[in-house]
Amino acid sequence: MFILLGMPVVQIIIFGFALTNEVKNESIAILDQSKDAAATQLISKISASHYFNVAAVLHSPDEIEKTFQTNKAKLILVLPSSFGNDLKHLNDAQVQLIADASDPNTATTLINYATAIITDYQQTLDATAQMPYQIKTQVRMLYNPQLKGAYSFVPGVMAMVLMLVCTMMTAITIVREKETGTMEIMLVSPIQPIKIVVAKAIPYLLLSIVNIISILLLSVFVLGVPVNGSLVLLIGESILFIITCLSFGLLISSITDSQQTAMFISLMGMFLPTIMLSGFMFPVENMPLPLRVISNIVPSRWFYEIVLAVMIKGLGISSVWKQTLILTGMTLFLLTLAVKKFKIRLE
Repeated sequence: MFILLGMPVVQIIIFGFALTNEVKNESIAILDQSKDAAATQLISKISASHYFNVAAVLHSPDEIEKTFQTNKAKLILVLPSSFGNDLKHLNDAQVQLIADASDPNTATTLINYATAIITDYQQTLDATAQMPYQIKTQVRMLYNPQLKGAYSFVPGVMAMVLMLVCTMMTAITIVREKETGTMEIMLVSPIQPIKIVVAKAIPYLLLSIVNIISILLLSVFVLGVPVNGSLVLLIGESILFIITCLSFGLLISSITDSQQTAMFISLMGMFLPTIMLSGFMFPVENMPLPLRVISNIVPSRWFYEIVLAVMIKGLGISSVWKQTLILTGMTLFLLTLAVKKFKIRLE
């Protein structure tokens, strides 16, 4: 009854609000080197748009890279010092749009929105001028200048593969032992129950490490996606995520008694949220507040951010310590809960 009555409600909410490629209220940073009336008018027009929210005001070009690394903004508008003067005397000026292209779809959309606003501002000036104005927009894409889709899909695929292998297969394997009756035999043996559980999880840990290596090799040599950051850090973070997924799989196996139930909970609890709420396919920033809050408890969201930062942007542990700490906390919580829920006697 829960599935029959609740599923339509959940699907219409998710598909209506979360599953959209539309970009709105996205963070933008401004580097205004002109500080004149024309620059102020253009900035006001951008901030008044529902597409953008001015999140930072930069004071020098040196702050551009740091702004992207700390995820304060995904787009930066640079107004040169001669912007107002060139527009007033030459009727011709230039601006620069710099986008974080680690997510090429979002970057392209943001560039199009910003260009449209700049064009609209230019047309407003033309309406009161004797000579037409021209504002040329120079576009720069950081981290992914060729706008390859693989740059954003590879981290998402890593999260999905590890989620399926670790969570679902671990849960199903242990529950299968319950269904066939072999778990009861193992529990009455001299082996401690925790060792039985760990022994069931280790093969999927090793298998997932092999999957990581194969995905990275295919990404670099077939798809042309480079590993710009530390390979050791990337593999270490992936192993942390694997342990998180294994912990969730162990928890599912502790509270279920059938493979069908374990598979259903794995799909609903981890696989679907990975696709919908991790930022892999749909920007989290565009979702309603309740869905953004729920996305914070989805481990794949934090792993996706880590892989983008380390693999695509080439950042180090200083930029992903927050996500690492969150995944560590989730792992400890899930593992502790799984151990407490594990029944040493089958009823």
